[in-house]
Amino acid sequence: MPDYDIVIRGGRLVTAAEVFDADLAIKDGTIAAIGRDLGPGREEIDATGKLLMPGGIDPHCHIEEVSQDGTVQEESFETGSRAALAGGTTSFICFKPQWRGKSLADSAPDYETRAARSLADYSFHQIITDPTPEALAEEIPALAARGIRSLKVFLTYDPLRLTDGEFLKVLARARQLGMLVTVHCENYDAIAWQQEALLAAGLTDPVQHAWARPPLVEREATVRAMALAEFVDQPLQIFHVSAGEVAEEIARAKGRGQKVWAETCTHYLTHTIEDLERPDFEGAKFVCSPALRDRGEADRLWDAIRAGTIDIVSSDHCGFSFATAKKDPGASSYGQGAAVVRPDGTPAFNAIPNGAPGIENRMTVLFSEGVSKGRIDLQTFVRLTSANAAERYGLGGRKGTLMPGADADIVLWDPEMEQTITIGEMHHAIDYTPWEGYRAKGWPVMTLRRGEIVMRDGAVLAEPGSGSFLARGPYAAIEPRGVFTNGFDNTRPDIPASR
Repeated sequence: MPDYDIVIRGGRLVTAAEVFDADLAIKDGTIAAIGRDLGPGREEIDATGKLLMPGGIDPHCHIEEVSQDGTVQEESFETGSRAALAGGTTSFICFKPQWRGKSLADSAPDYETRAARSLADYSFHQIITDPTPEALAEEIPALAARGIRSLKVFLTYDPLRLTDGEFLKVLARARQLGMLVTVHCENYDAIAWQQEALLAAGLTDPVQHAWARPPLVEREATVRAMALAEFVDQPLQIFHVSAGEVAEEIARAKGRGQKVWAETCTHYLTHTIEDLERPDFEGAKFVCSPALRDRGEADRLWDAIRAGTIDIVSSDHCGFSFATAKKDPGASSYGQGAAVVRPDGTPAFNAIPNGAPGIENRMTVLFSEGVSKGRIDLQTFVRLTSANAAERYGLGGRKGTLMPGADADIVLWDPEMEQTITIGEMHHAIDYTPWEGYRAKGWPVMTLRRGEIVMRDGAVLAEPGSGSFLARGPYAAIEPRGVFTNGFDNTRPDIPASR
């Protein structure tokens, strides 16, 4: 009778701290043993020449989001999670929307039902756009009690942005409840000012999207967000850092002891503003915010990664098909300013839906650009793709690691395999990939989610609805420092959260 459900033999295990040769046994969905001469498994997998790494955790992706007008993004939980598994990612965290004038529950009443169709494990960040007294006093605490421990705020976009005063209310309430605040940092008024001037000058091409959102508007908002978080002693996660000058400001804050962290996204490491200049409106495929930057910025981001200033690489998967949504002036819920239609019927830069698909390509491109090209080692790759996200978002010990007792979320990786990325091989619903034609070295050949083989040689085997919601309880990584200006705790419970 077999001792284990699965035994993976002959592979090289990679964790956030070390690389070593060993066999790994799985029983009842968790890692049961690591070592040599393990007993037999019901299924035996030969991993000779392969790396065994924790299944990826993508903590920043937009899947099947409900727009302000009630329409739903085309990337469904089935297609998005299938793409995740194909790329070696076994868990992701996506966004529950809130729209001004609506409660959290009324903004997307069936979102969790939709998410239950996922093939990968999943959790949520709750977007806060309207921190009403009711939301602060009742709805946000109810989220925390249900295991949703992170909030998302925007400092730009017309339907989403918070004022500094509203942002402070969210920060203070999160501190009281032991929740993490994540933030999109760009200066709304500066962008609006620049956009108005560009449109008045007749400059409407996709590349003007980047002209309207230069690194300094991201840098200013990042400094402001960190200062306000420091003011109330609330830990803060900065999303999608796109430029070295932004990472420098984050490093300064970390050097002062502030609990602030940063991620970047795969596309900022491989693409530049030049992609926005592609002819035939193809630059619209690369419209995202913050915008793509000049050549050389990727090198500065790699420096920040090696320094530990940036310690997570996410996909910010937010797909809009090129043939439809990217060319539709009315498609974007995240626009800024009045939409302008160009003579050919395509939208001006300020109305092109922001975002690009990436959840399937995140780990492959990062391995190829990072490990295969000698920029980072294997342990850093694991930290960037899973281990740090697990610790940051309350999944430590369960996800992002290879140790007995952890979920058996494992990706078998062939470090020598070379393959060209093409849309015909993608599993997502979007009609393009930003990495079309990219030749990657290093590729996932098998993915296991909680001990089940869910991808083998590119074929996804999991069934819709087999993913599980990941409830997250209180955890030490985001505990405040207890440092206040003049020693006055301006978030203490006896002070009304809605002031």
